Amino acid sequence: MAVVARAQDAAAADRGGVYARLHAADRHPLAPLGPGELDALADAAWWSGRVDESVAARLRAHAGYVAAHDPRGAGRAAWWLAAEYRRLGRPAVAAGWLHRARHHLEGRPDCPEQCLLAWSDVADAEEHHAPAAALAAARRMSRLAARSGDPGLLALARQAASSVLLAQGPAHRAEALALLDEAMRAVIAGELSDLSTGRLYDLALGECVHAAELARAGQWTEAAMAWCAGLPGNPFRGPCRIHHVEVLDLLGEWARAEDEARLVCQEVLPDALGTAAAAAYAVGEIQRRQGRRAEAARSYAHAHELGRVPQPGLALLRLAQGRPDTALAGLRLALDCQTDPAHDVLGRARLLAALVETHLALGDPAAALAAADGLAALDPAEEVPLLTAMAAAARGAVTLAHGPLRRALALWLELRVPYEAARTRMRLGGAERAAARAAFARLGAVAA
Repeated sequence: MAVVARAQDAAAADRGGVYARLHAADRHPLAPLGPGELDALADAAWWSGRVDESVAARLRAHAGYVAAHDPRGAGRAAWWLAAEYRRLGRPAVAAGWLHRARHHLEGRPDCPEQCLLAWSDVADAEEHHAPAAALAAARRMSRLAARSGDPGLLALARQAASSVLLAQGPAHRAEALALLDEAMRAVIAGELSDLSTGRLYDLALGECVHAAELARAGQWTEAAMAWCAGLPGNPFRGPCRIHHVEVLDLLGEWARAEDEARLVCQEVLPDALGTAAAAAYAVGEIQRRQGRRAEAARSYAHAHELGRVPQPGLALLRLAQGRPDTALAGLRLALDCQTDPAHDVLGRARLLAALVETHLALGDPAAALAAADGLAALDPAEEVPLLTAMAAAARGAVTLAHGPLRRALALWLELRVPYEAARTRMRLGGAERAAARAAFARLGAVAA
């Protein structure tokens, strides 16, 4: 493993040096790399943006571990292959490798690699809407991680448990966020490896955005971007940047958000097309609100090509084009197809808020009120300011009552979300309209 040691020494000054040294060593006919060195080459290739080479090296590493009768090494390599094939959009191949990983690790219940299998069990249970199984797997992952003494695995286990608890409803929100805060404390303190740090930034920021935790998302995206800046060629830059874009968009920093969203598409690896789709959708949202309808339509179409359902943005575009029936059909389909609304509360809230607007445009206040009630039910105790503001704004739009609108405005201003504050001011009318028009002008937005 001397080659690996020298390569890791080179990484301190130049991350690409790891790949260069291992790649050169791999071409030496008289001293082939062993499975551990091939594992290191796979990691280095991935960090260098060479996904295909990474998979090829990991396949050879797995074969080497099998030949060396090293079941833990083979199980670990098989798990990583399952994870990579899943990201590449090949679920059947991924399932095969995950099955092989379980076979290699069978009879070794306490080894650290079992933590990775438990992590996969969490994801599988969540995908099949089995909350009890997901929580049991998350707790098993936490026990195994604690026993392993690996701080990265422990932080990832806490994040996994946090995600599962958040999906189980408002009653578990405080516990879930406490676990997430503890996981991210280790990240912010710089206690984890680069791989664990990147994974946690990506997972935790996505969790915060989906849970409408704007304050946490804002703080951690800034930290994530600072960390990415310190690692040239960091493959986590695109995934972290898209979360930053989502925060900037809410805060009304649209020019910066659009610029950063376009950068995302240049930075993501081939195994992160979902991130590119989110960037295309984010650009479309800015274009729509600025009245750039043809550009927005193209951005939404591009997001759809990359695998994202471009709602509610596309429905709101159709509504602005005077096509409320088309908007309603798109929203209903998106709501029906939302496979796991509990894990994307903000996404569901946005669909319901757009549904309120669409029913009002169709002259159906009763249906609009039902959608507003559905939105309020997402946060019954009103513990999440962003969701509370959305619910109050929706109810105020239906009833035209100043009480809910005033409450929504106060929350939008407190959260520093200028576009929604301006829209609420327009509904309040009177002197508030002047402030709304000024805000729309600053944003470059079409008055709504």
